Amino acid sequence: MIDMGSIDSTVKRRNHGRSKKGRGHVKFIRCDNCSQACPKDKAIKRITIRNMVEPAGKRDMAEASVYESYEIPKVYLKNQHCVGCAIHLRIVRVRSRTARRNRAPPPRFPIKDAKKASA
Repeated sequence: MIDMGSIDSTVKRRNHGRSKKGRGHVKFIRCDNCSQACPKDKAIKRITIRNMVEPAGKRDMAEASVYESYEIPKVYLKNQHCVGCAIHLRIVRVRSRTARRNRAPPPRFPIKDAKKASA
C-alpha cells in the first residue's frame, strides 16, 4: 500500500492558476465570450475604456453644440473571460516553462490621449 500523502505531485504554477489564497470557496462568474462558469479568482479580467462616440461623430457634435467645450463621457467595460477564451482571443499567451516563472506585469504602453495632452 502506497501512502499518497507523501508523493509530491507536479505543480505547473505556484498559485495553481488562481488567486484564492486561504479562501475556501470563490463565487463563479460567467465568461463574456462563451458563458462558461469560471471561478472569479481564476478568470482573466481586463477593463476597456472607450469613448461613447467615434471621432467623426464627436466632431459633428462639437459643431452642432451650443457649449464650447463639452467632455463626452466614456464607456467603462469590465471583460471577464475563462482561460480557454482568453487564450483564443489572444488576451493572454501560452508561455514556456521558464517564462511562466516571470511574475512581473507586462510593460504598459502610454495612452494615446496622454500624448496629445502633453504635446
